[in-house]
Amino acid sequence: MKKAFLVFALVFGLIAPTLAHAASWSGWITDEHCGAAGAKADHAACAKKCANGGGKLVFYNTADQKLYGLDNQALAKEHIGHEVVVNGDVDGTSIKVASIEAKAEPKK
Repeated sequence: MKKAFLVFALVFGLIAPTLAHAASWSGWITDEHCGAAGAKADHAACAKKCANGGGKLVFYNTADQKLYGLDNQALAKEHIGHEVVVNGDVDGTSIKVASIEAKAEPKK
């Protein structure tokens, strides 16, 4: 019994830190210049222009109304102008992106 508990504790101890940091957020991909003001579909053309000009894309989290840097700019660029769900690990004000997906439309 003690061996089984020790094995479980060891496995859980190795997996738990990974699970604890992974999270998902809903919001918008926008550019760092316009920030929260650009968190809408109508802003897509401006955000693309900024990104193509060397500006950084960021994530506006609608829940806490904060901006987060994104490490995967290429993936973020694919989702400009869409409400999205970002999955990954947060480190301060940056997100290490695991995935970005278009937010599902609510069922009617």
